[in-house]
Amino acid sequence: MYYKTFGYRLFNIGNYVFLGLLSLLCILPIVHILAVSLSSMAPANANLVGFWPMGFTTDAYAKTFGNSNFLNSLWISVERTVLSTVIGMIIVLLTAYPLSKDDQNFKGRTMYIWIFVFTILFSGGLIPSYILIQKIGLMDSIWALILPGAVSVYNIILMLNFFRGLPKELEEAAHLDGAGQLKTLVLVFIPLSMPSIATLSLFTMVYQWNSWFDGMIYMRDIKDYPLASLLQTIIVQQDFSKINVDAKQLENISNRTVRAAQIFIGALPILLVYPFLQRFFVKGMVIGAVKE
Repeated sequence: MYYKTFGYRLFNIGNYVFLGLLSLLCILPIVHILAVSLSSMAPANANLVGFWPMGFTTDAYAKTFGNSNFLNSLWISVERTVLSTVIGMIIVLLTAYPLSKDDQNFKGRTMYIWIFVFTILFSGGLIPSYILIQKIGLMDSIWALILPGAVSVYNIILMLNFFRGLPKELEEAAHLDGAGQLKTLVLVFIPLSMPSIATLSLFTMVYQWNSWFDGMIYMRDIKDYPLASLLQTIIVQQDFSKINVDAKQLENISNRTVRAAQIFIGALPILLVYPFLQRFFVKGMVIGAVKE
């Protein structure tokens, strides 16, 4: 058998070594951030912390979870991610299903697809988008973070192609049983498309959780910032005053450890969700539950 040959075994070993090294490159930065967040002030400021805490302390996490701005931003990010994922997937499913039909079943299908594709190639730009959000009264509202990105054409195209790969006989059988289009979508297409739905949901969750720029332009008060915007202000702009830590607190705690704690907490939700959905990547965009 081919899998017993020396070349195959050598290739397999090389694959494991390469993937192991690649995994370490992804894991070690997270381990370093965690170690810094659990270290005391002196070694953290002296940049002596590697992959193990020095002078173990949880003061950075105590200060982080005791800060109202951080907790409020964390909640806004959770709310934004959940609402965006649910609303986005509903729109994707309701749009991709009719666009997956043949031209004889849905006249004008090609024109509608090109209208959606046009929005990928061209956009109104930042200033018109800002004026639009301002004029319709969404400034300082969580809907300013959700609605502009609710229709993901990229996700629609992926789901459309997945729907087209499902056997047409399933839809015909549903219609023969008296099911309408909406009932066919809910009872036939969606159950068969769960791998794709889970994959696109993860794409949406990661994008919404990490998005920071829209929070900074649509929110005029720090209390309305999502977590990614708050972290960008603190870490990139080095504005430590945003987390309400006074000078007396800074005598006993390093701002570097606090930033490390906030980065780790900010990344933790996605790190916890990803392993449960990762298996769907294998088949999510490739195969369906049934083949012709």
